[in-house]
Amino acid sequence: MRYWQIIGTLGLVGTLLLSGCSDVPMTGRNRVIMMDESQLASLSAKEYTKMLSQAKVSTDLTGTAMLQRIAKRLIQATEELAHEYGFANDLSVYNWEFTLIDDPKMVNAFCMPGGKVVVYTGIMPIAENEEGLAVILAHEVAHAIAKHGNERMSQKSLVNTGGLLLNEFTKTSPEETRQLFGGVYGMGTTLGVLLPYSRDHESEADHIGLILMQKAGYDPKAAISFWQRMSANSGGNTPPEFMSTHPSDDTRIAKIKSAIEKGL
Repeated sequence: MRYWQIIGTLGLVGTLLLSGCSDVPMTGRNRVIMMDESQLASLSAKEYTKMLSQAKVSTDLTGTAMLQRIAKRLIQATEELAHEYGFANDLSVYNWEFTLIDDPKMVNAFCMPGGKVVVYTGIMPIAENEEGLAVILAHEVAHAIAKHGNERMSQKSLVNTGGLLLNEFTKTSPEETRQLFGGVYGMGTTLGVLLPYSRDHESEADHIGLILMQKAGYDPKAAISFWQRMSANSGGNTPPEFMSTHPSDDTRIAKIKSAIEKGL
């Protein structure tokens, strides 16, 4: 790759960055979205179906009914907010599905692009009640409508492009120099870009989740007690915040309290 090719590649990356810029609904944060959301939704749907075929879907009628009841209220709230904030067209690719998976040891929940939400039974004791579960589901729905999955994939694509360019610039350098630059770039992009962005995504999902809860008729203050219970459950066995994809428990709870005090 000659220098004019490198310059051309950088120009292409710059064009993609500019064309992919948009604002996250309800927070206004600028983001870069480079992937086709409908394609991601289609791929997620296939993975979701495959996962369910291998997992044990919960037969807890009470827990499943509560999950679906909350889901219905949150989807309605999402649609109302989409019209208020002007992102109703984005919802055309969402085909919401919420499933409770029977795994008492898994204290987790996640949402795929396109609105496929999974909750593991291991998190239900920490949820405790309907409002606690609403905190979890609102957080996951927020990830989806903020397109965090798409943004993460776009970031990694850009990081990979940067790595290729770095290799090209240093290909005539001694091997020790190449390894040094490669190591610094790898650590710098992980700690300086990907992990902080992931923490930003978690904080943003918390914030949007509070708005969704309120719109759906749940008390956002339930998020404070829920995350306090999550913190107690972890027993403090978490990595330092700068090494983690999630904000520290104290940081998260403080931000939630601040958002509620400011009226969201």
